Amino acid sequence: MKKLIIALFCSAVSFSALAGGNIENGKALTEKYSCNTCHGKDFNTPLDPSYPKLAGQHKDYLVHALTAYKRGDKPNGRSDGTMTKQVEPLTNKDIQDIAAYLHSLQGSLVLKR
Repeated sequence: MKKLIIALFCSAVSFSALAGGNIENGKALTEKYSCNTCHGKDFNTPLDPSYPKLAGQHKDYLVHALTAYKRGDKPNGRSDGTMTKQVEPLTNKDIQDIAAYLHSLQGSLVLKR
């Protein structure tokens, strides 16, 4: 019984680490897909004011947004020709990693309550 409890604990710990995303892999993915072309070299200065600042953004929001772009025109999706093509090859793990990386950056977002 003790071994089972330890095994369950270790599984939970490893799952939570995976769910957090890998920052280094996220950085590599943003470079591979040239995300900074539109969102700015520091992810704080987008090419167009209508493009979002991504540095420091909440991980959950980034995961939600990227997943919605991946869905495209399907229910609960977001339709944008450029973003849909960019996220098409990404796995769920890739999305978690990108979100972890962007969240880790110093951002200029201002949050008001």
